Amino acid sequence: MLWRIDLDAEGRRVATDVRRALVRSRAKLDYAGVQRQIDSGTAEEPVALLREIGRLRENIEIERGGISLDVPEQEIVERDHGYDLVYRAPLPSESWNAQISLLTGMAAADLMTAAGTGILRTLPTAPDGAVARLRRSAQALGVEWPHHVPYADVVRSADPSNPRHAAFLQECTTLLRGAGYTVFTDGHVPVPAVHAAVADEYTHCTAPLRRLVDRYASELCVAAVAGDEPPEWVRAALPALPDEMATGSRRAGAVERESVDIVEAALLKDRVGELFDAYVIDVKEREPSTGTVHLDDPAVVARIAGGESALPLGEWLRVRLAEADPGRAKVLFAPA
Repeated sequence: MLWRIDLDAEGRRVATDVRRALVRSRAKLDYAGVQRQIDSGTAEEPVALLREIGRLRENIEIERGGISLDVPEQEIVERDHGYDLVYRAPLPSESWNAQISLLTGMAAADLMTAAGTGILRTLPTAPDGAVARLRRSAQALGVEWPHHVPYADVVRSADPSNPRHAAFLQECTTLLRGAGYTVFTDGHVPVPAVHAAVADEYTHCTAPLRRLVDRYASELCVAAVAGDEPPEWVRAALPALPDEMATGSRRAGAVERESVDIVEAALLKDRVGELFDAYVIDVKEREPSTGTVHLDDPAVVARIAGGESALPLGEWLRVRLAEADPGRAKVLFAPA
């Protein structure tokens, strides 16, 4: 599927088209290479436009009240004939490219809502209690959050390369829980239909495909642009898609998490009993003595349990490595 989205001088969308096409990829770009070209001034169009369009779309995101989380990722790297874990902050080129994806997702949502049949990615507004909990975490981490400043502004000012800010951004992901897919087939768009973090109607719709849902959203958009009725096989599949996507997301998350867990356990297997400084990024509501901790060095995010009192959410804690078993892909800490 080839999308063409025309923008005005401020980066606002003025026209959308999508059609079937055969695309030949010649450049084989990666984010690091693109960033180097842009920074050195050697990038040619259309790569040179990525920064310009990305920044314009970031300004529009701020204007509409949306937010993008640049959360550092745990990355497995090869080092000294073995493997190690590091936190990797996203490059600006990744954020600019993400704005193109968001732009396409919003354009696709508009096409589907106008046609009366579609599937949206939705997220309810975070409850006040969740934001208050996040504010306490910011205070514990030393992240400045004046009382009058909205949550979105604080997140935008955070520096992913700063370990304390990185831990805060990781905690911010809790406000994204509850995201799902909402289907409509009768011309009546559900309310609410907005994704709270995007601050607009939005869907997952990428080319090349990244998710199963993209396959159906793309077909709906091609039909909408052509003025055709949605294919019957797409209509028939829509009701089951939200559950299928939820199941697939859980499996994908488990595979990714376990891949990192194996490396964490292998790195730490000879350090059982050692003490570390960690940040408590999650606490189970029904088991407040159990949760998740974030270590700066090594770059580990793991389970903590075994204490007698509730874990101090959003605070630094001295912890002891209780278990590291590569065979079971398990790492467990306990309060020191």
